[in-house]
Amino acid sequence: MSSRAARIWERIMENVYISKISSYNGTPCWLWMGATSGKGRGGGYGRIAIDGHSSAVHRVTYTMVHGYIARKRQIDHLCQNRSCCNPDHLEDVTHKQNQKRRRKK
Repeated sequence: MSSRAARIWERIMENVYISKISSYNGTPCWLWMGATSGKGRGGGYGRIAIDGHSSAVHRVTYTMVHGYIARKRQIDHLCQNRSCCNPDHLEDVTHKQNQKRRRKK
């Protein structure tokens, strides 16, 4: 991990609460305690500023652990918790897959 990536990871982990209640497949949710995308329809996702740009925390942690997210792909929260940024709870899916899963939830 580069020193820049290590600094970003450190900033993320400083704003994460490891839940004793929320979990997925026996692993705890990493609840983002920092800034969010608000309370509206697309709200509840953690946000972090990187190089002056606001980014979704769950997408940043996914990328740092699992690699590149292809264009037009979405990251689904398998734990169904928008504030979670545990990379083990995130999956790269198409928009169609994400919408289908959301309807089932």
